[in-house]
Amino acid sequence: MKVLLLKDVNGTGKEGDVVEVKDGYGKNFLIGKGLALLATNEVLNKYKAQQRKKAEIEAQEIAEAKELAEKLNSTKLTIKHKVGANGHLIGSVTNKEISEELSTQYGIELDKKAITLKAKIKAEGIFEVDCKLGHGIHATLKVDIIGVQ
Repeated sequence: MKVLLLKDVNGTGKEGDVVEVKDGYGKNFLIGKGLALLATNEVLNKYKAQQRKKAEIEAQEIAEAKELAEKLNSTKLTIKHKVGANGHLIGSVTNKEISEELSTQYGIELDKKAITLKAKIKAEGIFEVDCKLGHGIHATLKVDIIGVQ
């Protein structure tokens, strides 16, 4: 009996493989537990179509991430933060604050979890912030911190 594996199965094969197995093992274990489907032409064609669609979506996401990376690399974000009497920032600038300002000033929606600070920003100046955009694509955003009384 030929089956299309929907998940990796130790000793049998990996997801997407069409393998020959014994009838009992195929019907009772693999198909019964939802690990495989009977490998008919209809099932194989449907699986290939799903894989193509998944690849197209992933390619589109990668293209959008690269476009956003170019935009972020050329962007300089200005954040005004309160300064104490001694001239130092009160508290520190957080990734949440950077995310909100990016949304307000440029209309770029970026989750605060995607923004990585190398160290806490506790002084005025220009800092580089790493932004993870998915699919292994990163961007560097320049953040200019200006103190305000």
